Amino acid sequence: MSFITDPLVYYPISGILWFWHKIFAFLGGLLPWVNDPDSSGIIWALSVIFLVVTLRLMLFWPAAKQIRFSRKMQEMQPKMKELQKRYKNDREKLAVETRKLQKQEGFNPLLGCLPMFIQIPVFLGLFHVLRSFNRMGEAFGQLGMTAEETRNTGNYVFNADEVQSFLDARLFGAPLSSFISQPVEQFQAFVDPGAALDFERWNIIVVAVPLMIVSAVTTHLNARVSLSHQSPAAASNPQAKIMNQLMLWAFPIGILVTGAFWPMAILVYMVTNNLWTVGQQYFLYEKMAKEDDVAALARREEQKALAPKVGVKPVNPKKQRGQSPTGKGGASTSTAASAVATVDESVGAGTDTGESVLGDETASQSASSGDAVPKPGAAPRPGQKPSPPGGQRSRPAQKGSSKPQSKKKKKKKR
Repeated sequence: MSFITDPLVYYPISGILWFWHKIFAFLGGLLPWVNDPDSSGIIWALSVIFLVVTLRLMLFWPAAKQIRFSRKMQEMQPKMKELQKRYKNDREKLAVETRKLQKQEGFNPLLGCLPMFIQIPVFLGLFHVLRSFNRMGEAFGQLGMTAEETRNTGNYVFNADEVQSFLDARLFGAPLSSFISQPVEQFQAFVDPGAALDFERWNIIVVAVPLMIVSAVTTHLNARVSLSHQSPAAASNPQAKIMNQLMLWAFPIGILVTGAFWPMAILVYMVTNNLWTVGQQYFLYEKMAKEDDVAALARREEQKALAPKVGVKPVNPKKQRGQSPTGKGGASTSTAASAVATVDESVGAGTDTGESVLGDETASQSASSGDAVPKPGAAPRPGQKPSPPGGQRSRPAQKGSSKPQSKKKKKKKR
């Protein structure tokens, strides 16, 4: 596997670390209080920190995709449960409908798992490169070299002199490649051959234990932030509950237990990586929350635009088709009907002498409109009541008429 991991993982990671070490060593050389910047523990620690920053910047897009993947999974859980309930006896149909739902929602499981597959080899590669500065051990990946061979063997991009400067670096008195459980005979790699040791195990413990505690606490905080954005339905799943407890407690405790076997540079990497994750999660979750707010506001505005205005009765298109051309309530029809009724009443009105006359109001309306009274026997106009045969007949005078009789019959004398 070295023909794959060396060019794809180990050389790129060691190259990034080498680049930042050269930058900070140059800047440290400009400061008068920095002695031997090439072997300064602070400069090498800054190089490791910025190695982490560079790698996390490269993995920022996959990390954002992974968070969106988790959110999308939570949104799809109710629909997935419905499909599982509907097709519980038909696995083939369930698989087809599941793929259809994923395509409809724009969900790609492979793309969501990609960030995890990228981060695992990066972490393992960084662990291998930092541990390879001291190859005196006989564990997996180590060569069991002597102290002299270790100090004179390159480490991927680093040559022998640069390996020696890393082994001579001290972070608050502890070598960056040392770890708490490291055998004493391997300490000889951190000094020149035959020279006395300038540190003891307690120096390593004093520096490593605080880094282990900070790394465990930040791991717990990252898990708590991630789980706080988990939906109640997903959190109620029994398998999810077990995984949540592992993330909250088992992983941080595991760091405290296994931290004694990690080189100091790896602990620096862990602290930096966890602090970056805290800030990255806060940024991404806030950004996605704002996107959700904007989308919800857009949906409300759309619904508000489609809803009827306050005080306006919704218009039914079907009823609107049957309205008259004049528009409101058939005003022209009612006007014509009232006019015809007026004519009918005026035609039917008479005097006590049997003569048919038009009323004063009807005569004035007829004179103004230029219409004449229809003759007896003439065809009625549209909308007019037909006149009775034999012409118009006068009505007998009614009591209380405004016109008294012109003549009265005299009683005959007997």
